[in-house]
Amino acid sequence: MRRTALLASAALLTTLLPLTAATQAAGADDPAPVPVDRFEGEVPFASQPAEGLFTWGGDSDDPPALELTARDDAPEGDKVLTGTYDISGYGGFTHDYAAAGPARDWSAHRGIRFWWEGRGNGKRIAFELKDGGAHGEASELWTTSFTDDFTGWKQIEIPFSDFTYRTDYQPVGGIDQVLGLTEMWGYAVTLPTGVKSDFAMDAVELYGRADQSLRATVTTDAAVHPVAEGGTARVRVTVATTGAVPVEEPVTVAYETAATGTADPGEDYTPVTGTLTFPAGTASGTSRTVEVPTLKDRPAESAETIPLKLTVTGAKAPAETPQIVVDAHGLPYLDSRLPVKKRVADLVSRLSLEEKAGQMTQAERGALTAPGDIAAYALGSLLSGGGSTPSPNTPGAWAKMIDGYQLRAQATRFQIPLIYGVDAVHGHNNLVGATIMPHNIGIGATRDPGLARRTAEVTAAEVRATGVPWDFAPCLCVTRDERWGRSYEAFGEDPALVESMETVIQGLQGRADGRDLDRADKVLATAKHFVGDGGTDFGSSTTGTYTIDQGVTKVTRQELEAVHLAPYDDAVKRGVGTVMPSYSSLDLVGDGRGPVKMHARADMLNGVLKDRMGFEGFVVSDWQAIDQIPGDYASDVRTSVNAGLDMIMVPYAYRDFRGTLVDEVRAGRVSERRIDDAVARILTQKFRLGLFEKPYADTSGAARIGSAGHRAVAREAVAESQVLLKNEAGLLPLKKNQKVYVAGSNADDIGNQSGGWTVTWQGSSGDITPGTTVLEALRKHSPDLTWSKDASAAPAGHDVGVVVVGETPYAEGAGDVGNGHDLELSDADQAAVDTVCGAMKCVVLVVSGRPQLLGGRLGDIDALVASWLPGTEGDGVADVLYGRRPFTGQLPVTWPKSQAQLPINVGDSSYDPQFPYGWGLTTGAEVPRGGAATLKALRVAASAVERAGAEAAGRALVTKARLIVQHKADGHLSAAVAKPFAEADHLLLTGRYGAAVEKLTEAYRAA
Repeated sequence: MRRTALLASAALLTTLLPLTAATQAAGADDPAPVPVDRFEGEVPFASQPAEGLFTWGGDSDDPPALELTARDDAPEGDKVLTGTYDISGYGGFTHDYAAAGPARDWSAHRGIRFWWEGRGNGKRIAFELKDGGAHGEASELWTTSFTDDFTGWKQIEIPFSDFTYRTDYQPVGGIDQVLGLTEMWGYAVTLPTGVKSDFAMDAVELYGRADQSLRATVTTDAAVHPVAEGGTARVRVTVATTGAVPVEEPVTVAYETAATGTADPGEDYTPVTGTLTFPAGTASGTSRTVEVPTLKDRPAESAETIPLKLTVTGAKAPAETPQIVVDAHGLPYLDSRLPVKKRVADLVSRLSLEEKAGQMTQAERGALTAPGDIAAYALGSLLSGGGSTPSPNTPGAWAKMIDGYQLRAQATRFQIPLIYGVDAVHGHNNLVGATIMPHNIGIGATRDPGLARRTAEVTAAEVRATGVPWDFAPCLCVTRDERWGRSYEAFGEDPALVESMETVIQGLQGRADGRDLDRADKVLATAKHFVGDGGTDFGSSTTGTYTIDQGVTKVTRQELEAVHLAPYDDAVKRGVGTVMPSYSSLDLVGDGRGPVKMHARADMLNGVLKDRMGFEGFVVSDWQAIDQIPGDYASDVRTSVNAGLDMIMVPYAYRDFRGTLVDEVRAGRVSERRIDDAVARILTQKFRLGLFEKPYADTSGAARIGSAGHRAVAREAVAESQVLLKNEAGLLPLKKNQKVYVAGSNADDIGNQSGGWTVTWQGSSGDITPGTTVLEALRKHSPDLTWSKDASAAPAGHDVGVVVVGETPYAEGAGDVGNGHDLELSDADQAAVDTVCGAMKCVVLVVSGRPQLLGGRLGDIDALVASWLPGTEGDGVADVLYGRRPFTGQLPVTWPKSQAQLPINVGDSSYDPQFPYGWGLTTGAEVPRGGAATLKALRVAASAVERAGAEAAGRALVTKARLIVQHKADGHLSAAVAKPFAEADHLLLTGRYGAAVEKLTEAYRAA
């Protein structure tokens, strides 16, 4: 799923208020302008925590390219800021003051101005201020815009009174929702999307004298105030001032209940009117309360609204008119004693077409042009894309943010709660401080379904404790080509392995019938990406610079069924609540259709998933995925909905989608029956989640987020995921009395160790979230070790070297081989391996989302470990290196000798890898003696327990046989050994224990 944090959205740019950019004459007593940016080089290109200018964007190609350019026509000085951009998602630049320095006081000035060289393209450009908070990236955002409808240089003047509070962005609920101006951290410019252009800017400065009449602001405690029929709504009205000084002049707030809502005065409520007065000298933050009594008039009815009109004198009025909402009551769908099916049928029968279309619409939280759009468009769902987080990024802030959105949904007729979703693909990975599990590729290496379930239980508990009831996980892709940038999201290359790990669905959801979904530690799961996303052909992608992700999967129907569909059949049996189709296209050999986008394949979504498999949950699209279907937008909408999509993820285009869907139904191109089915499926899951009874966050489990108990589960998963590929002369486990030399790029980097989808969509290197690096874990066992990242420290006097190498973070197609990535170690990592392994016995740990090519270096490496992407608990790595736990992990994918072998998978007719699928030496068990004779006895016993259905016994027997073969074949693997060895592991996973030992016997003979 393509996921991005949103500093601004395309939707925002099209709806911000226009700004008249006219230079105003300076008053005689105005203070001198104060420069913010002269662009002469006084402010460097840098980012937090330093002061500087930096760029940002949704994708790698969205950030603009900036430079300081000498210009003869510069409005001020010799240089101007210039840049080029071609933005598909969002992008812009920021000037942040240093986080370690003090904030600036702009309160003496009227506004901010700058010179802009117009291009006359008619595009809106958003300009934002950063006010209050800890630093520039954790502040309130205040926004306005101007239109580039001129050519040449023009000075844009923006009074501070024109800025409005960004309620959709950080920090959650605001610090005080007052543009204080006394703690300013800089500004940001969001450039327009959909146009390839350049810009020039100069001389940002503060101008004019502050308008004292604009320093006071009136706010209300909430925009929506639900109240039970017959109760009294209480609206708290607060006056606040810039700098928190007392009001200098009286502020009055005249209030009256307006008859423009859906409630009837005198029948549903008692009208009120009056005036609140805040005299001169009133302290900033002083509040008064307006009470609105409601009346009992009907035993059963939908929710009704009562706007409370406020007229403010002497201060700025609230941005929105607060609404009192008399709760819906007495209707059958609200009766929790009724079966879910009856509640759903009752509610669907009451909804208008527009309300149904709203339930089928999912928007990105940062793309909302106004929070009131949740009720105005009756939206069914919001999501946080990767990195779309509140600030501060804490459990409490998440809960407060989502509760605020749920409150908005209470202003709809039937008060249908939102279902909020996140990509918690290896723990609650968007949340700083959460327990970050190994990525799925590591979980697959554990071969431990029970442990996989426990990791998902931890994830579910941490996600739900922040108010999020829906997780876009697990990925049930079967990865068939390690050049794919999403390889690490798969449990492995064998569908049987993927199926065995689907215990994670129960870890997330609980029992298959959905009865546990309303628990405070369970979330709705999503099986993705249906179907075949792991089988796309290299070079088939047409998405940007991707080479394989979102490409074409060309398979026979038999291969589709056996490899890619099988895991989804199991997921449906396990009661998975939602399914997400793949971006990729499916090209079924012989069907005559060629490649067809999965979001358009009714034969697969309606025919296979819903009809044949009996899937009863709802299908949710991927991020903007319907836009990739050929045709115009109306065609995209009707094709995808008719194909079986129930909820459409349209992060920016939620208004367009909802309106288009309504039009398509009214035109007869989408049936009302199809709409009713989709809405019923969505509402069923909302009822099962208990959202109607408890729409707000249950934070009772928040204290356990990142707790020692949760991290212990992750640590165990890390230990079991480590795959020992080579262990010459029994170098591992290490001994505590050995003097250890540690090197390599990934030894001390929690970001690299966690990979993509960690805090942000793509992840990043560095200290991005609390955890234990591999180096920190090793120091607990060897406190006097030598650490030298580049292996430049003297190697003499050490007993063993540990070199931790591998990849830096990436996600999705951004990590495709050929898109700026390959499977080779970096030059620095190669040099570290060569230096350390040339000087002493060495262990090489590969921290990566997929196998890395070692080439001729393997012979110089004494012990080799595939560590995958272990997450935050590096202690699990040290546990197996020092023998606290045994190595038990097995390869979930084939480890190739060269890139030319790709794709290479278990079952291939030609199969000669570096290490076969299923390979994994152990340090915790003695190898059974007796060789061929013992294998013969094991085969007989395995066949017997297979007939008896004794799964545990069968696995134990096959494991003994595998140890015998690995002991003999270690160090001299050949194709004759590798092929039957890998096939044996597949047979084991499918319960054919006798045949598995027979294959292992074949490998033993060839070794």
